[in-house]
Amino acid sequence: MAALLLPALLLPVLLSGLLLGTAAPASAHAVLRATDPADGTVLRTAPRHLTLTFSESVGLLSDSFRVYDPGNHRVRTAPAGHAPGHPGTARVTLPARLAPGTYTVAWRVVSADSHPVSGALTFSMGERTAAPSAPLPEPAEHPATTALHTIARHLAYLSLALLLGTAAFVAYCRPPMTAHLRTPALTAAGTLLAATAAGYLLRAPYEQGTSPATALTASALAHTATTRPGLLLLARVALLLLAAAGAALLRGRRARLPRRAAVAVAAVLAVALTLTWPASGHAAAGRQAPVAIVSATLHLLATAAWLGGLAALLWTLRRVPAPHGVPAPHGLPVSVPARFSRLATASVTVLVLTGTYQSWRGLGSWHALTTTTYGRILLAKLTAVGALLLAAARSRTWTARLGKASTTPDPRSLRRSVLAEAAVATVVLALTTLLTGTVPGRAATEAAAPAPAPGPVSAAAGIPTASVTTLPFDTGAPGGHGKVQITLDPGRTGGNSVQAVVYGPDGGLSSVPELRVTLTLPAQRVGPLDTRVTDRGGYWAADAFTLPLPGTWTLKATVRVSEVDQATVSAPLHVTR
Repeated sequence: MAALLLPALLLPVLLSGLLLGTAAPASAHAVLRATDPADGTVLRTAPRHLTLTFSESVGLLSDSFRVYDPGNHRVRTAPAGHAPGHPGTARVTLPARLAPGTYTVAWRVVSADSHPVSGALTFSMGERTAAPSAPLPEPAEHPATTALHTIARHLAYLSLALLLGTAAFVAYCRPPMTAHLRTPALTAAGTLLAATAAGYLLRAPYEQGTSPATALTASALAHTATTRPGLLLLARVALLLLAAAGAALLRGRRARLPRRAAVAVAAVLAVALTLTWPASGHAAAGRQAPVAIVSATLHLLATAAWLGGLAALLWTLRRVPAPHGVPAPHGLPVSVPARFSRLATASVTVLVLTGTYQSWRGLGSWHALTTTTYGRILLAKLTAVGALLLAAARSRTWTARLGKASTTPDPRSLRRSVLAEAAVATVVLALTTLLTGTVPGRAATEAAAPAPAPGPVSAAAGIPTASVTTLPFDTGAPGGHGKVQITLDPGRTGGNSVQAVVYGPDGGLSSVPELRVTLTLPAQRVGPLDTRVTDRGGYWAADAFTLPLPGTWTLKATVRVSEVDQATVSAPLHVTR
């Protein structure tokens, strides 16, 4: 029965990990602020370098840039680097001579919070031209790698909470016997070690979008060891092994440290272990990074003390005899749940303070709370935390009854209350891990901000036809359905104009607060290319947009009909020369 505790807690997280892993890849968290040359421009002289500037520092890969000439042949370039003194840039040196025509650049870097981000742009020498088709490379993301990496990350979070929470429960609540907690603690430690090792092996394939089969190659392992996420994963493994070796040494010699010394050593190891998460996550990127790392570390420690300690309390309550039996000498003293109640209260206080700061830092505005995926997941987490506090209040009521000598409460009622609290806590942990893989609201808002329009070009001539695509959408809200009609003229490779018209439920023209239209060519790992349509008063348009390659593109439109309701729809678009 003891071995069933961890799988029962992990099931919802595993399911969410599978769903995330098989879904479309989420956007990463570094925002591309500028490119030199600018996307879509026509140049008179060849640039010496191609430079991308991001909102945060980025890591580079061996294949960070792929540049294709007007004939769609790969241009040989030197390895990518940073502009001198600017870690938030990615730069590649271009050949001294470039032939006239349109060049396509596909890029991929790793943001400071450890998530890969990719995109594409075009620039032209002298004039814009259409590019011929080319052999199909591998897709940008590998579903199996993404799924396995997501599950490993979820398992690591949950096993950390159970491991540190159990330790905090033993150190502060002082149950009379602790042998029964050894099994869940060892299971959590083993799961954390395995998940961390899996995360290290999958790190290079996750960054490069390749198959898990490439995880054990010497180049992949060596590359991961040179990155900050890889070094932190190795540090996490070393800390776990150090803690295990110390515990084994003490048991073997039958020696015991003084209680205060043991607690101090355990606290140092717990803080160091927890620090390996924020140091490579959202907290490490963006403004006020040192403060954010401290806040995120305290937030994780408080989460572990509350939710992991809750699991330990639930496991301990299983040893309390039934109400009609005679209490055993080693039954649960009233002081144990009372002390946990105080521990939980302190943890909630820390969570509120650190969570408020992290929400402000991640969202950036109240508007992002309802208009970004990060904000909506945060709202769901806050709702779940509210339910958790209600369940905790119920457990506290039973704890108070246990402390009254005039009553004989049913220990099973307390167990049921704590079990309900643990179930809601599992949902909170799942939502917490979802937030770590979601673009912060501040970054999402920056990414959605309109960029400067590309430089002027001459219109394409001699192609009288246009491509018209109609996409029905439904936000699920009253009056939140309609269709958007998108026209690309001439709808072939080269320069195009884009027009989009939104129709409401009654079939008439509808004015919407936001519309974004992008195109992606998955087979060539190009995109998404933002058309940058702007509101022209009744319709949306972009005067100049380049389709660099022929093939089956994915045309995607995100339509926002209100402050809280939006829909994203897509359709294939066949582009010829």
